[in-house]
Amino acid sequence: MGTVVGIYLADSAGGAMRAVPAAEFVAGRGIVGDRYFTGNGTFSPTPQQPSHEVTLIELECVDTFNRDSACGLQPETFRRNVVTCGVSLNDLVGKRFAVGPVMLQGIRLCEPCAHLARTTHRKVLSRLVHRAGLRAAIVVSGTARVGDTVHTGVEAAEIAEATVRTAPTS
Repeated sequence: MGTVVGIYLADSAGGAMRAVPAAEFVAGRGIVGDRYFTGNGTFSPTPQQPSHEVTLIELECVDTFNRDSACGLQPETFRRNVVTCGVSLNDLVGKRFAVGPVMLQGIRLCEPCAHLARTTHRKVLSRLVHRAGLRAAIVVSGTARVGDTVHTGVEAAEIAEATVRTAPTS
């Protein structure tokens, strides 16, 4: 079990990431107010992929990078939407997990790329391999908040089941 310690959105490709206390996650679309939700992200010209809906990074990986590279970068500098603490995101590739009431599906690791190196520091390419975060698809919509618990395994399955039971019918 982990915790959400930050949620960040940007209005456009290369735009400043801004912290928000809560955000609406929409299945099949992304996060309301974020560059990829509106089609203004760096990779938006390519067809929308589930792996572009949400990105996450562990605060522990940011801290390790800063310690090992003497950079002092803030978590939002890495341009991920959700910053977590206390959960191994790499273990969630191919698995469903819950961020508060929002159900996500881990798609693949969010490896560092030349674009991230240009916007942060060149050391991210070598020092964040397999530690730069996770790309996820939104399976069940909802509002996630800073301070929400990240549930994995059985806990995530129970949340998903409860969400389905309480979902309004049309």
